[in-house]
Amino acid sequence: MKTEQLNYDLPAELIAQHPADIRGDSRLLIVDRFAEKLFDSQFNAIGDFLVPGDCLVLNDTRVLCARFFGQRASGAKLEGLFLRENEGRTWQVMLKGARKVKIGETIYLKDKENNDKYQAVLKEKLPDGKCLLKIGTDIGVESILEDIGFPPLPPYIKRGRDAGQAEIDKLRYQTVYAQKSGAVAAPTAGMHFTNELIEQLKGKGVTFAYVTLHVGAGTFKPVTAENLGDHEIHIERFSIDGENAELINNAKEKGGRIIAVGTTSVRTLEAIGEGGKLRASNGTTQLFIQPGYKFKIVDAMITNFHLPKSTLLALVGAFAGMENVMAAYRHAIDQRYRFFSYGDAMLIV
Repeated sequence: MKTEQLNYDLPAELIAQHPADIRGDSRLLIVDRFAEKLFDSQFNAIGDFLVPGDCLVLNDTRVLCARFFGQRASGAKLEGLFLRENEGRTWQVMLKGARKVKIGETIYLKDKENNDKYQAVLKEKLPDGKCLLKIGTDIGVESILEDIGFPPLPPYIKRGRDAGQAEIDKLRYQTVYAQKSGAVAAPTAGMHFTNELIEQLKGKGVTFAYVTLHVGAGTFKPVTAENLGDHEIHIERFSIDGENAELINNAKEKGGRIIAVGTTSVRTLEAIGEGGKLRASNGTTQLFIQPGYKFKIVDAMITNFHLPKSTLLALVGAFAGMENVMAAYRHAIDQRYRFFSYGDAMLIV
């Protein structure tokens, strides 16, 4: 498949810079992939399109405050994105402005008031703009990031260093059911749910199961290869316990639909589904779902609107059919839906 088939034109003003004032007040486009029909609705009315026995599968990863700022001894400013912690108090990070930083140089990590808080030493420069930093404290990584970190919003959401705005984003760039820390990007389809909506759906007979996939920065990496199949997709860590695997298996055996909330839940379910069944599992996945893929577990999905030429759009196209998806996107643009992480959602059935 040519990557250009994943391209579309989006007016810049439709890229949502802030979430809906209230979770659940976002819009919801219903895509019937078999009847090839579209319906406009609101997310808080999603129960109208679900039936008893349906099983919603949510990703309970928790987003770290992974964006941080630093400064060289010369006064030059740096911006970083924490990716993961390696052995020996070493962080793997993306570091803007690292080109001029020398190996062995000390970097001063700033707190939210722009004061020097911690020190780090540049140990190694890696491919793709990544670096290894040796952190000069024994404090745990999550505590450090709480001190110095900002929500890791994607680059198309414009934010400075406003601490008040960061507190709002810290709350809203997170699902209400987030539990297990480790993501550096949010599973955004789940951000529309409120605790009240979840309880309402449970009362209707909809079941809920949870998987964990720690979303990595690679989720935003555009496909630059001419042919989609030549793109190397990112690796992400996942897990599911026996109780949740059994919930999903039982729902499927009883004829309920398995509805993945977000592309991250889709990847997790499809990575571990064998013969239409799940079992407790944890590991990493590099599964690249693109048109032509045969789904084993997922019957429906909830997802936001994705960037042109992205692996996430390819996944949605694999599930709903590219013609259906591009028709839905054209409709969403015509109807002024809000796009990307803080934008509106689709339910594809």
